[in-house]
Amino acid sequence: MPQLSANALAIPASGIRRIYELASELDDVIQLSIGEPERPVAKHILDAGASAWNADVTHYTPNSGMALLRSAIAAKLERDNHYRVDDDQIHVTSGGSQALHMAMSLTLTAGDEILIPDPGYATFTMIPRLLGAVPVPYHLAAEEEFQPSISHLERCITPRTKVLLINSPSNPLGVVFSAEKLTELLQFAARHDLWVISDEVYEYFTFSRAFTSVASLDTDGRVFSVYSVSKTYGLTGGRVGYLVTPPGVASTFRAAQEATVSCVNAPAQLAVVAALDGPQDYVHEARAHYGANVEAACATLDQRGIPYQRPQGAFYIWIDVSHVSGGDVAAWAEHFLLTARVAVAPGVAFGQAGEGWIRICAAGKTEPLLEAIKRLPSVTS
Repeated sequence: MPQLSANALAIPASGIRRIYELASELDDVIQLSIGEPERPVAKHILDAGASAWNADVTHYTPNSGMALLRSAIAAKLERDNHYRVDDDQIHVTSGGSQALHMAMSLTLTAGDEILIPDPGYATFTMIPRLLGAVPVPYHLAAEEEFQPSISHLERCITPRTKVLLINSPSNPLGVVFSAEKLTELLQFAARHDLWVISDEVYEYFTFSRAFTSVASLDTDGRVFSVYSVSKTYGLTGGRVGYLVTPPGVASTFRAAQEATVSCVNAPAQLAVVAALDGPQDYVHEARAHYGANVEAACATLDQRGIPYQRPQGAFYIWIDVSHVSGGDVAAWAEHFLLTARVAVAPGVAFGQAGEGWIRICAAGKTEPLLEAIKRLPSVTS
């Protein structure tokens, strides 16, 4: 029998999805393992998508997306992200995950290395493996407040290093990098002639530090910026994101897009036009809700004496359970689910540096979140 490709077999399974799927088979589970907002999508967004379906707007669009949507994104980038691009630098994708995949496909050749944060989102490891490239983790340490160390990054460089991946606000850590730190990272990338992929999916959800887009600091056209409407507008199943590229990439992107999904479905694109151009009440209310949830959750963790990283952005809390996990937090998280009926993401799903930690999502309702934290074993229990 023929064999599956080595690239496909090298993709690590998602430890997050393992917990999520196990939880789906159980009753009365408090689900905190995945980043799923529970707030209903704004009606004007739903109406725009429904109107497009009802009007039979169901045909192909350009590979990089509808001109109307790309113009709306360009206006949003100038207004909110403080940088200006031509519309042909904007490419609509099937969610932020495909935007990441396309960014790596455009910058990595088989055997190339990409520097990825550890702990970091699981897809940062999975996509390079699928492409035959090599993810090289750069350690983010609790004692350094999970900030990237330039000296550590320097030690990760080899002749095969081609890309630096940055994620701020961070999933799973909730860390937001300052403009000064981002400038240091860009200078590091320039010294080694690296592309930079910046995952900015949680751009609108910051609490204690202002968000800065990496591309707003880029002076030599090396940044690929990844965005999504999944978290911003609660459209996780709508599957629309976008990739902003340096100049001169449009024709290459469009060829690669034709070879993958061809284009994103038209009704979803029109729903996103309504989201970007319409009232932003959902975003403001969601940010306030997530911030309140984070504060309430942190207060409960403080009361119980459980160590954690206070998030500056996104809507996750990174919690230290090393006092009970016994050096195998993946097994502990599964046992905790089966016995306490709380689904949490084990830290090792985000890299080896996550051993002893878990990630919980604070995007849902407040009471189940606090109840779940009360079920966590305290340091003294």
